[in-house]
Amino acid sequence: MKILNLYSGIGGNRKKWGDKHEIVAVENNEKIAKIYQDFFPKDKVIVADAHQYLLEHFKEFDFIWSSPPCPSHSRSRFWGMNRGYKPIYPDMKLYEEILLLKHYFNGKYCVENVISFYKPLVDSQKVGRHYFWSNFIINQIKLPKLSDIINSLTELEKRYGFKIRNYDIDGDKRVFLRNCVEPELGLHIFKEAFREQNKILKI
Repeated sequence: MKILNLYSGIGGNRKKWGDKHEIVAVENNEKIAKIYQDFFPKDKVIVADAHQYLLEHFKEFDFIWSSPPCPSHSRSRFWGMNRGYKPIYPDMKLYEEILLLKHYFNGKYCVENVISFYKPLVDSQKVGRHYFWSNFIINQIKLPKLSDIINSLTELEKRYGFKIRNYDIDGDKRVFLRNCVEPELGLHIFKEAFREQNKILKI
């Protein structure tokens, strides 16, 4: 299959997909894109605006995963107004992508974001600490809770399977890892997308 992985980060969601498919990853941060490429050398990594890339290339793929920026939708930022955060407009590119994929895309898709401070404007599925918009049912999966106790860089690297301590990353590397999609969840959703097809193929 041809897979498009948008706003790829270092590839938490992609980590357990294997290397049997043709995967294109789009990330606008050159440093982060370099880390992704090191971890997944067989993927094609493009440094670009993922939102625009989706519009121009969505018809070329069989499966699309998108994780648009989440801070403007998050409950933590909304609650943070008590700590001096100022109100900002929610980034509506999230819903632009959901509606584009829902109405124009013929393959399987999954759009991921945080649980928002408002009721989603388009019906979603809630799995763990994420909202998902997709054209397939995502059954619940039990994952270890990301406890505040697991907070050292060493513990987080072990949990996610990414050693990033030697890379040049702007910001706290621990926060960067904590914000990753759990690799097990990424694999679960990938399998769910093609569950019926896999039954027919007896995979």
